[in-house]
Amino acid sequence: MILSRNAQRLLRLNHTKILPSSSITASFSSTTSAAAKSTFLIPPDAARQVVIVGGVRLPFSQSSTIYEDELTVDLQRLAITGLLNKYPQLVTKNGDKTTSVIDYVIAGNVIQEVKTSNIAREAAINAGLPYNIGAHTIAQACISANAAITTGAQQIMTGQADVVLAGGVESFSDLPIRLSRPFRQKLIGMNKALKKKKGTHPAIASLQHFFGGKEGLKSKDLFGLETPAIANYTTGEVMGVSSDKLSAKFGVSRQDQDEFTVRSHTNAAKAHLDGFYKDEIVPYNGSREENGIKGDSTIESVGKLKPAFVKPHGTHTAANSSFLTDGAAMSLLMSEEKALELGFKPWAYLRDWSFHACDPWEELLLGPTYCTHDILKRNPSLSINDIGVLEIHEAFAGQVLSNLVAMDSDKFAQDRLGGADKVGALDMSKMNIKGGSLSIGHPFGATGSRLLTTASRRLQQEGEQFALLAACADGGLGHACLIERYDK
Repeated sequence: MILSRNAQRLLRLNHTKILPSSSITASFSSTTSAAAKSTFLIPPDAARQVVIVGGVRLPFSQSSTIYEDELTVDLQRLAITGLLNKYPQLVTKNGDKTTSVIDYVIAGNVIQEVKTSNIAREAAINAGLPYNIGAHTIAQACISANAAITTGAQQIMTGQADVVLAGGVESFSDLPIRLSRPFRQKLIGMNKALKKKKGTHPAIASLQHFFGGKEGLKSKDLFGLETPAIANYTTGEVMGVSSDKLSAKFGVSRQDQDEFTVRSHTNAAKAHLDGFYKDEIVPYNGSREENGIKGDSTIESVGKLKPAFVKPHGTHTAANSSFLTDGAAMSLLMSEEKALELGFKPWAYLRDWSFHACDPWEELLLGPTYCTHDILKRNPSLSINDIGVLEIHEAFAGQVLSNLVAMDSDKFAQDRLGGADKVGALDMSKMNIKGGSLSIGHPFGATGSRLLTTASRRLQQEGEQFALLAACADGGLGHACLIERYDK
């Protein structure tokens, strides 16, 4: 019951600050001394600093709505084009010749179309970037864009690049749907089979190949199409089931999850109304509207929905789970030296990050807790109270809240973190105050770029020093990233 009460306490909508017993006294005495005592992957005295200079995204949309006629590659192309239009100094045109200061492009994409498997390259070329700019695509489930961003940062750190575009894309309106495996096998072997029956009319030989004998195709083979799996390949379990079980384990109630869901929609609607996303979202057909945001959501309205995964007594519903989303995003990373040379005012430094794998059967979505712990352990002068901006991916309300409970649990730290200090309680007034994936949406390959852009812009607007991004991913993977406000 302790964890259950803690989960409920963490979720109150009045944004009351929740701090561990050490309270704010563990905060930095000064920005300079805090940075000096840290052991960031990219410390302030590193020869090459990686800075976040900009970022954009298309409006995230419910699948099969506004982007139903767009190919996935076109969504990524539109995001790159939007970034180039926002920062015209990246590209120079002289007659028929186009040059660019961009060195490399990296994109995350999970559900890949075979024709555009390296979607980063195809989107970059079709966005008008010169052919000599290299590109590759990363698939790491829901943290694909995060992997793209940190890969780009490594290229900058090692001097292989000065300017990198890193982001991602996903579309559930353009899914690669395959024929059944038996049908595919028959098609692949058809030419070989026909050669063995040279004396037989091709039409008859083809029918015999497909339908003759014990190995002939059945009706289910002809009409049984394969859509991309929503269950984990190794465990066979749907992510919503895993999250529902995790919530039960950590004492997160249905009420907790519904309250958190309403909070997400309320915050996202307010952020749009206040114009926060005006400089972040590239209009599509003249509109920045994101049609998954339900600003009029109430505890009563979301409470009417029935369990979607664990029936009949589960706590996860269509409302407190992120919806199938189309969208694309792109972040602009540079070395600090190049950014200043080109006249940019960076938003933030990229300081540290962690990728962590955990038990996909029991802890599929606990990656954010492990990764946040990794960063704090590596930087002992930091505590969770020193993080002024928090952007946590909301795959499910229950998943987020279970991680918050785990972070503030001494028992979890003792059992699963090797007896180390717990992460601590997160301050809800700092977390996802512009909405999150439950309301804005979650295009698998793009969410990491959205988190980075929003966190960086919040740092500049709110004047905080550090921001923490964290996300879970299928396969028991997780990511956390620490950025520091650029203030020169």
